[in-house]
Amino acid sequence: MHADPETLRTHLRYTEWATNRLLEAAGKISPNELERDFGTADKSVLGTLTHIFAADRVWLARIEGKPPEVPSGYDLGRLASEWSDLFARWHRWAAGLTAESVEQSVSYRDLKGNPWISPIWQIVLHVVNHGTHHRGQVAGFLRSMGQAPPPLDLIAYYRTL
Repeated sequence: MHADPETLRTHLRYTEWATNRLLEAAGKISPNELERDFGTADKSVLGTLTHIFAADRVWLARIEGKPPEVPSGYDLGRLASEWSDLFARWHRWAAGLTAESVEQSVSYRDLKGNPWISPIWQIVLHVVNHGTHHRGQVAGFLRSMGQAPPPLDLIAYYRTL
């Protein structure tokens, strides 16, 4: 399987669309609810959103050949602001993708120091899938607190195009 540049750009736009919808929904709950511990790896709405943001940032750094920085200590406002900037960086990078460049491989180390090599198209689809998985967790957290999360499905995004 391979993905063409426009498919990757579309799915990066989907990721931004879904994330922004979820950030808006999270902005409607109290600070205590944002940090309520659900017993998951990232604990809370804020913790899980921060995890998604951190991964988005780490993967872009890897693609750009820069050392990854794992952010911490975020509140919702700072997270939303910096994520907006990060999405802009992703989109600028993706604008230059070609059929050839999406096949190129990136060498990197995971956060445990293990070496890996992955093609660009796999990394982008992983970033999208990773975000989708964790946004689903956050949507579940919101629902358990009596909040109706917005539709985040890919088909809902496609229907906006």
